[in-house]
Amino acid sequence: MSTDLPRFVMIGGFLGAGKTTTIAKLAKHYQSQGKKVGIVTNDQATDLVDTNLLRSQGFDVGEVAGSCFCCNFNALTDTVEQLGAVDRPDVIIAEPVGSCTDLVATVIRPLQQIYDQPFDIAPYGVIVKPSHGLKILKKVKRGGFSPQAEYIFRKQIEEADFVLLNRIDELSTDQVSDLMQLIEADFPNMPCIRISAKTGEGFDGLTEYLELRGEFGKRLMDVDYDVYAAGEAELGWLNAQLSVQAGKPFEIDALLEDLVNRIQSRLQEEGSEVAHLKAIGMQDGQFAVVNLVSSDSQSVLSVPSRHAALSAELVVNARVATDPERLTKHVQDAIDSICSERGIRYETRALQSFKPGRPVPTHRIHN
Repeated sequence: MSTDLPRFVMIGGFLGAGKTTTIAKLAKHYQSQGKKVGIVTNDQATDLVDTNLLRSQGFDVGEVAGSCFCCNFNALTDTVEQLGAVDRPDVIIAEPVGSCTDLVATVIRPLQQIYDQPFDIAPYGVIVKPSHGLKILKKVKRGGFSPQAEYIFRKQIEEADFVLLNRIDELSTDQVSDLMQLIEADFPNMPCIRISAKTGEGFDGLTEYLELRGEFGKRLMDVDYDVYAAGEAELGWLNAQLSVQAGKPFEIDALLEDLVNRIQSRLQEEGSEVAHLKAIGMQDGQFAVVNLVSSDSQSVLSVPSRHAALSAELVVNARVATDPERLTKHVQDAIDSICSERGIRYETRALQSFKPGRPVPTHRIHN
């Protein structure tokens, strides 16, 4: 076991930015170097697609559920300690809630100044989501979210040591150039690394930057918590866990794609902007994941299972600018119609739908 301090790597970014895919690649990178890696995921509710996906890939994952890292700092440190109960990780990778900001003052500073187990803090990276980034940074009116939600997006970038422009494999050369210019205009001298978490393009630049030592995790900023709270409260959150069974085998991939597309169609009809909608299906050691990162994009089968089964466990996470009750109805209607048409029975094992409460950090060190 290494005698060096554990390296703490936190990767932030807005909902649907690609944090989980990036973190999985990072974890594999560190493992290839012979390092033990622990991952901590975070959400306002239980039953995370991200946690299930990372565990399905064999990673050691702890989950802080029910509140964000900043509002339940002790749960973060407890989870880190549980990951190291048998063999201390060389690297801890943390994925904060995608609607959170002010993480330098409420997570990194407390880790440095309050927590009694010292860490080697890596530069704090924030992933820029192109689909909403182009609209928000161009100041497009009616770009999908309110000014309060856009405030969170901008504050996330402001406190970063560096930003990652993700999904470059999905962008044209002109779109990449536009985003780089927009980031430089609003956040001068902000280091920006272009990557595709999906293909691995530009990933060497990320791993090299994370190895830097120096004055990182120190970009403290003023935050209007009234605006911040209003931006989070704009979003309806839904986490659902389902069991499905059928009399004949069904394709898990097709079922998930149909489910996400039907939910998207219902949300489009009422003009509700999707921040992130994702679903995972698991059975017999196989798993599939479908993602939708904005209302006007197409869903993506990001992890195909290519597996047919008589039963499966499904987890659905939705973050949408709509009322939680309406979001619940749209998801339930989509599930009902799909299962009825396909002759599938289902049981809802858990369902949470709500608006996040006002963020109240455990600690906030602003010096």
